[in-house]
Amino acid sequence: MQVTINLNKMQFYAYHGVLPQEREVGGVFEVSLKLSVSNVEKAVLFDRLEETINYAEVYELTKSVMRKPTLLLEHLAWSIIDCLFATYDKIIEINIEVVKVTPPICGFEGNVSVSISSTRSSWAG
Repeated sequence: MQVTINLNKMQFYAYHGVLPQEREVGGVFEVSLKLSVSNVEKAVLFDRLEETINYAEVYELTKSVMRKPTLLLEHLAWSIIDCLFATYDKIIEINIEVVKVTPPICGFEGNVSVSISSTRSSWAG
């Protein structure tokens, strides 16, 4: 049995970016995760939290990675993936999107994002 756990649009104020002002002033980031989890039959059938992934813990782990400034969203996304695979054996695949809500691009009104998909078998942990 496989279950998908989604944590959508988690918001963080953080200090990621190439420009010095981004690392000094910071900005709003959103992280969305899609976690494919296996071996969760006991959680599904018997309502046992310890047999699945606690999404409150996933949020806290993500928040801890977000506190460490990086230059690139790609590196930030991979750092979150790496932390989650290292922590939870039950996760077999992770899809992540990291959004910089207000990038410092003159005249640009949108946001920018990076998405990465990784399976445990391709993870080098």
